[in-house]
Amino acid sequence: MEIIVNAIKFKADQKLVDYVTKRTEKIAKQLPQAVKAEILFKIDKEHESGNKITNIRVVIPGNDLFVEKQRDSFEKAFDDAFDAVRRMIEKIKDSYHQ
Repeated sequence: MEIIVNAIKFKADQKLVDYVTKRTEKIAKQLPQAVKAEILFKIDKEHESGNKITNIRVVIPGNDLFVEKQRDSFEKAFDDAFDAVRRMIEKIKDSYHQ
């Protein structure tokens, strides 16, 4: 599975990129048919606190998963989005087994 990490209008530090890449690799183990995961970081200029936004898009043939979360740090926003994606994957896996 290809993992792409992008930041809009700023450069994400390597620690953040490494953190999300390592966690995102777990998706490939959980859902082997996933082709690509795209993680996007951006800052909501409308808010001073809780202004860090993380989008996760997992490309699966015939069905993409997308989650967006906003928190006071990119790590927290990513963790919330990642947990939501994992719940979606569990539902998909459950539907395969029925």
